Amino acid sequence: MDIASDGATGLIRSRSEPAPDLIILDWNLPDFSGIDICQRIRAGGICTPILMLTGHEEVSDRVTALDAGVDDYLIKPFSIDELMARLRAMQRRAEAFSGRNEPGQEAVQLRVADLSMDTRTRDVKRTGRSIQLSVKEYDLLNCLMRGSGRVLERQEIMRAVWGENFYGDDNLLDVYIRYLRKKVESKDAPTLIHTVRGVGFILREESN
Repeated sequence: MDIASDGATGLIRSRSEPAPDLIILDWNLPDFSGIDICQRIRAGGICTPILMLTGHEEVSDRVTALDAGVDDYLIKPFSIDELMARLRAMQRRAEAFSGRNEPGQEAVQLRVADLSMDTRTRDVKRTGRSIQLSVKEYDLLNCLMRGSGRVLERQEIMRAVWGENFYGDDNLLDVYIRYLRKKVESKDAPTLIHTVRGVGFILREESN
């Protein structure tokens, strides 16, 4: 375990070799905000899982953190047991997805109608138009595309995108679905993201 008392030191250590397995980041740091540090880490191409610790409870705060690249979000005060459970879940997810972006690995192409995703480069396109997504928007779309053609229940999506130990408000899912629709859907193209009321969502081409 390596501990940094300020954001600048933490940023330097996040880039160290060997890379850390996990990063625990506090929102309130003496020099930079945890959000700023997270954005800098992600801008540097570092994909190490990040858990944000904070006293901010609003949905808008969680959205800000997740959009910055945080993988999970734990509100203070919290128990050590919950912290350890979150870290174990993050480690399992990291191990499950390890190697998918390694050099030389064959790209995995996902396609639903005219929407495509390259999981190696994380490129997303629709009708040839490149779509820029935040980390969590990408994870959510990846989940929907892998389960395309079947109804995915809300809790199933939440576990896949935010982890099995995420205890936040599931309204966060609706927020991100709304973000995705704004970026993916077009009035000139068939609707792809459909709400199944009371159950969840399905990604499929709209039937004529």
